Amino acid sequence: MKLACVFPGQGSQSIGMMVELSEQYPVVIDTFKRASAALGYDLWKIVTDGPADELNKTEITQPAMLTAGVAAWEILQSQSNLPEIEVMAGHSLGEYTALVCAGALAFEDAVKLVAERGRLMQSAVPAGVGAMAAILGLDDDTVKSVCEQASGNDLIVQAVNFNSPGQVVIAGHNDAVEKAMVLAKEAKAKRALKLPVSVPSHSALMEGAAVQLGEVLAGIEIKTPSIPVIQNVDAQSHNDAAQIKSLLQKQLYSPVLWVDTVEAIIALGVSDIVEAGPGKVLAGLNKRINKAATNYSVDSVANLDKFLSILEG
Repeated sequence: MKLACVFPGQGSQSIGMMVELSEQYPVVIDTFKRASAALGYDLWKIVTDGPADELNKTEITQPAMLTAGVAAWEILQSQSNLPEIEVMAGHSLGEYTALVCAGALAFEDAVKLVAERGRLMQSAVPAGVGAMAAILGLDDDTVKSVCEQASGNDLIVQAVNFNSPGQVVIAGHNDAVEKAMVLAKEAKAKRALKLPVSVPSHSALMEGAAVQLGEVLAGIEIKTPSIPVIQNVDAQSHNDAAQIKSLLQKQLYSPVLWVDTVEAIIALGVSDIVEAGPGKVLAGLNKRINKAATNYSVDSVANLDKFLSILEG
């Protein structure tokens, strides 16, 4: 088995995530306690009790998902028969989780960093101005063309997440996104689905937030990852700390190249990919991208046990 580990991003959060795993693995509670101490509020209480509106605030979702992913990684690390991890990656926010688990970024630094990243993203565009939508059933070039047609008069919409063949997320000004959705349906898209978010992530509207994020990143220590981490912006791994920081900053206003990322993972000879963290979103995308690797999730005791039974042979 040549194993890769990937980490989910924003959108996979839910009230009660990691609770079942915490009952069997105390490291989950311990990891959330460390995050809460860094943040100055009880993150685990929000994750377990809600309300959902609070968890779904970008500046809370991001540290919650990072902490959940790190806790899932700690569970995996506690297994004596876990193979060496060949490579890591994460979807958007999940890239930060990957860098923590690869030893490039201190956990407490990362928790505070992504909380600030969330605040900067939320404040970059006034509520109601930005939007995102998922376009299903069109090829990448058609989606890009639709976005070009829908942009103009100082309004922009761009293809921002290349999640799997036939699934592209677009983002930008609300009016331009809605126009692009109409054009996508005219171009025979199977679905054009508005997402329940107001932050137009990975679009040019995030450039101002990226400048501020760069200032925050300047004060953060990043080391060479002990495990290669494939980054979203260029689907390549990097060892230079300055370059990793630069790509984290650029990631805020650049498309997430998830299809290219998964193809790069499999090109390394990876046979199995485990998704560490809540949900099974990435496992589903990965199967549609390339069936050469077997996908597993660590989002419940049952799914973890299933993965561990495979390791035991």
